[in-house]
Amino acid sequence: MLREELQLLQEQGSYVGEVVKPMDKKKVLVKVHPEGKFVVDIDKNIDIANVTPNSRVALRNDSYTLHKILPNKVDPLVSLMMVEKVPDSTYEMVGGLDKQIKEIKEVIELPVKHPELFEALGIAQPKGVLLYGPPGTGKTLLARAVAHHTDCTFIRVSGSELVQKFIGEGSRMVRELFVMAREHAPSIIFMDEIDSIGSSRIDAGSGGDSEVQRTMLELLNQLDGFEATKNIKVIMATNRIDILDPALLRPGRIDRKIEFPPPNEEARLDRLHWLVTN
Repeated sequence: MLREELQLLQEQGSYVGEVVKPMDKKKVLVKVHPEGKFVVDIDKNIDIANVTPNSRVALRNDSYTLHKILPNKVDPLVSLMMVEKVPDSTYEMVGGLDKQIKEIKEVIELPVKHPELFEALGIAQPKGVLLYGPPGTGKTLLARAVAHHTDCTFIRVSGSELVQKFIGEGSRMVRELFVMAREHAPSIIFMDEIDSIGSSRIDAGSGGDSEVQRTMLELLNQLDGFEATKNIKVIMATNRIDILDPALLRPGRIDRKIEFPPPNEEARLDRLHWLVTN
């Protein structure tokens, strides 16, 4: 079993396409975004009877041979996203983080509740904020709390879940993520473990590395493309700010970086007091 899993992980990535129509018993017309339409061969292990129009399929990246039929009833994006209409977390639950609460109110809550202030001053609203620090220091809890106090839909996704085996799937999921945010506006997109896709770019090595970089480029495009005035805010979290790509952190994409250090004695007592009284 372990050997089979290792072999699967070592396989090259595949393109994801959509069947337009079967041509004959050995060839199929498929549509691959954004390249176009192609007539491709079918792997000998694939039953042509199962290749129907609108099916999602995997194509080998060296020969474009159709070698796998992908499930299309369940969008992988839907199963990965955690959408809460309005979380029930509050600032009172976040003990010992008064400074961090003040900063996130300035960059997220104030623009959502009082956009007229930014319009009157003629300055652009901030689009997003980065929360960084060791695990367990309250980053996720504070993100949920600001969504609660702004009455925003909370859309949570892990960066590692955007790393997909099939070429183009990661970037497609990023696009769908922002589409979902627009449909549920006002909304907050919380991207945990952003270092999984947002690490500094290097020369393309394996197919997996290039796919991660392709996903991050799509994220950069989406951050540049949406308007902060549309009531969509982005909160990212990481334990490793030192490895993030500078392009991700530049103003206009991530406008504030908030550090979450390990709690001191006063912060621990503050959190303990809230737990005991509640």
